[in-house]
Amino acid sequence: MADWNKDQWGVQQERGYPPLHALGGEPKPGHSEPYAQPVFQSQYDPQSSVNRNTPFEDGRFQPKKRVNDIFFLILFILQFAAFSALSGIALSGYVSDNGLGGGVGNGFQVGSSVTLNRHTAYLLLFVTAAALVLSIAFLVLARIYTRALMHITLALSIILNIAICVYYWTTGYYSGAIIFTIIALFSIFAYLGFRSRIPLASLLLQVVMDVSKHHKSVYVVAFIALILQAVLSVWFSYTLIAIYTKWTPRNPNCGNGTSCSGSTVAGLVFYAVFSYLWTSQVIGNVALATLAGGVYGSWYYFGPREQGQMPKHPTLGAFGRASTFSLGSIAFGSLIVTILEIVRIILNAARNNANAQGSFVEACLACCAEFFVGCIEGVVKYFNRYAYIEIALYGKPYIKAAKDTWTMFVDRGIDALVNDSLVGMALMWGAYTIGLLCSLFGYLYLRLTHPAYNADGQYTAPVVLFAFLIGLQCSITMSTAIEAGVSTIFVGLGEDPQVLAVRAPDLFELIALTYPRVVQGVPRV
Repeated sequence: MADWNKDQWGVQQERGYPPLHALGGEPKPGHSEPYAQPVFQSQYDPQSSVNRNTPFEDGRFQPKKRVNDIFFLILFILQFAAFSALSGIALSGYVSDNGLGGGVGNGFQVGSSVTLNRHTAYLLLFVTAAALVLSIAFLVLARIYTRALMHITLALSIILNIAICVYYWTTGYYSGAIIFTIIALFSIFAYLGFRSRIPLASLLLQVVMDVSKHHKSVYVVAFIALILQAVLSVWFSYTLIAIYTKWTPRNPNCGNGTSCSGSTVAGLVFYAVFSYLWTSQVIGNVALATLAGGVYGSWYYFGPREQGQMPKHPTLGAFGRASTFSLGSIAFGSLIVTILEIVRIILNAARNNANAQGSFVEACLACCAEFFVGCIEGVVKYFNRYAYIEIALYGKPYIKAAKDTWTMFVDRGIDALVNDSLVGMALMWGAYTIGLLCSLFGYLYLRLTHPAYNADGQYTAPVVLFAFLIGLQCSITMSTAIEAGVSTIFVGLGEDPQVLAVRAPDLFELIALTYPRVVQGVPRV
């Protein structure tokens, strides 16, 4: 494929970018003006491929109108209704007690010393606002510094692992130090292998950015999802504080027939966190399915909007399918990830407790188990993303989508998907960075305002954890706008690889040169 469309990337040579062959297979991606234009390749005949495989093949974009995985849809609705009822009961007591006092700042506004109060609610409200701003800022930086973002992400992940390793060794936390020493060594060796894959990952990410530039609905969906995530986070924050206010022993409500105990608070907080994580996962995954089955899927299979074949308002149609017929399937996959997150949080608490008691063996076992569960969670999240795209395009139930996703993985090879992992790594690093910044903000706010309920520092850990979760979930929701595009392109490659030769010739050529197995496609059965 010695020839490709020079206009696909905004006339790269005119902008100072040499042709692909002069870079040894390492292109410098630029903007696409126009972002997709038909081109005939010598090796493939894209036009004939498009004629053989219509965009509506196998029910694509026209799924059967039936509700899939209805059991998990009902379960999701029930848990959300239960959270709403719990929130209503807790918030009614919170309002009647004036939130046990507290406010913005310190001094006379710190409120009751019994438990969390309005001071914490305002703190988490500020954390949510910070998460909104930081998430949008990270998306803008990813658009401007696409290639540099990959290198920075890999380097920072290594630095972070080494820093944690050194900290644990110096503080005598040997169980965690051993685990992170292994992780740090692995990340260093992995970086040597990942460096050669950065050019393709950068070009892939640039294609997604260029498509999103021509379809503003991508950012509309991402922003609406982020706002919903922020609203849910604020609601969760106030509910959390209200639970502490109403059921913590020695608070004013305990004498009014309210069963107050530490176990009651722990159980209700556990459920509130579970509900928050599951609902948050569903919001982000509905956004992902909306974008994959809407703009990105339509761009890949129908071509750009200017060619006149793309359906009108594809985003609205995809959202309608994702929020009705496929909502149960999305809730099913999201529940699996939520359970793994809850298990990891429990193991983290067990590790901290064992470490505080000086139990080295128990702390080491909990740390190993937490790391193992975290790895499984990462694989499931990665796998689910492609299952959701199958759900968005074909309206499949979750199990069927998962099986077809596994078939695609086996046929194409996991190594071919590592570039998507690099993109996901960059976005996940941004999410964790935003989560860490939000937790740091929460920690500094507690230190500077000196609330009465935290005189002995007993509430520092949970407040910092809640701040981290809010920042992390908001950022993950925003990054869905990018992840949906990258993953949709890979699914399209698995089904009709020649179509990409029409949409983005440079990207297709680099993929064909680097991973020839990828362009073979997945056999239909």
